[in-house]
Amino acid sequence: MKFKNEKKKGFGAKRIGKKSSIDRDPFFEEETKKRGKFNYDDEDIESVESEEEGKVGEEIEDKFSHETVGEKRKRLVEETLDRIEEAKRKEREEDDEEDDGVRDSLVVKTLMQEQLEKSGRVQRAIASRVQEPQSSDEFRVIVKHQQSVTGVALSDDDSRGFSVSKDGTILHWDVSSGKSDEYKWPSNEVLKSHGLKFQESWNTRHNKQSLALAVSSDGRYVATGGVDCHVHLWDVRTREHVQAFIGHRGIVSSLCFREGTAELFSGSYDRTLRIWNAEDRTHIDSSFGHQSEILSIDALRRECVLSVGRDRTLQLYKVPESTHLIFRASEANLECCCFVNSDEFLAGSDNGSIALWSILNKKPVFIVKNAHHVIADHDSANHNCTSACSWVSSVAVCRGSDLAASGAGDGCVRLWGVESGSRAIQPLFGLPLPGFVNSLAFAKSGQFLIAGVGQEPRLGRWGCLKSAQNGVAIHPLRLS
Repeated sequence: MKFKNEKKKGFGAKRIGKKSSIDRDPFFEEETKKRGKFNYDDEDIESVESEEEGKVGEEIEDKFSHETVGEKRKRLVEETLDRIEEAKRKEREEDDEEDDGVRDSLVVKTLMQEQLEKSGRVQRAIASRVQEPQSSDEFRVIVKHQQSVTGVALSDDDSRGFSVSKDGTILHWDVSSGKSDEYKWPSNEVLKSHGLKFQESWNTRHNKQSLALAVSSDGRYVATGGVDCHVHLWDVRTREHVQAFIGHRGIVSSLCFREGTAELFSGSYDRTLRIWNAEDRTHIDSSFGHQSEILSIDALRRECVLSVGRDRTLQLYKVPESTHLIFRASEANLECCCFVNSDEFLAGSDNGSIALWSILNKKPVFIVKNAHHVIADHDSANHNCTSACSWVSSVAVCRGSDLAASGAGDGCVRLWGVESGSRAIQPLFGLPLPGFVNSLAFAKSGQFLIAGVGQEPRLGRWGCLKSAQNGVAIHPLRLS
């Protein structure tokens, strides 16, 4: 018993004097050191942050400590003004962004309006803006030809003009100055290279007579046609003959390009209407709807062409479908035609009347009788000449607008307002011009009118007005 008690007493003293193996475990020692280090780092970081904040505050206080009351007030006012200017600058930037948005929307609206006008869906109201001509406003001849002018045309930008005549000349001229260049007729070798069979009559002046003219929308090609029964294609940039289209068996009486394309339409005395591609120099299609000579044709952007013939019919030929819409005039022979828009068109007759037609009606929706009345005080006593002077030989419309013009041999070009809604034609003004007005062309802007005039009618010699001058005349139009 004594041994046991002494043993227990020694065991208890050992635990009090020294640590156990658990207390000396490295795991617990390292964990304790880590915790102590972690706590130390936290306290150190907090003390650094507080020291930095104190330094910044001290620097700010040191920066403005020397300020007087007046200097402090001035500084605060300047800071307030800077804030106001910054607010105004941001407001101006926002306003500029809004203005840019307004300008962009206006540009979009303008482009859409132009596209609608080009497509013929919307008409520009120009007729109501045309002012009465002043005494100083009159036709002025800017280009002269030896014989009657049979065709005139303008480039898309209205800066250049083209004209052909019965003397066989093809002129390219500047609208503002009247300075002209003549296209040289191709030699026999060139014509043979284009597939024409050699003929001795090629070099005669008679077979070089041009009766029709057309200019492509891009201003690259000019097409002419006449007594030699061929369609000739010219390059505007080089002034050279590039192709002769062979196919017609009669006089080529009329030509026109489809707007925005290289498609060329030609009408002939052989009663056919042919379609060519000026870019590829190929024949596309032919139409045989008329029962007599074709006298005039016109086309817009759609794949269709309008034609009139001596069979007293207007025909609307649709290219893809190869179908015809036929409109028959009962009172007079038709001489010329032109589109007002994609659904309406004008036609002039040999009795001096002008008619407005619609694709929805087989008869004219409005007729102006005696638009170019017969005059008795001419310089010729020939009755046939007096009768021919009243024939409406040309009509034209300012593209995409309600302004139209007509010409005859009565000594006056007449302006008209075409009212599509009420389907009426309102007379505007008469512009004096002696001679047979064989061709008309409006500037795209509507600011001037070009007329091809001569002593004889375009397609014949039914009359002669010796007092007239053969050439191209221009008349300014004043718009309000």
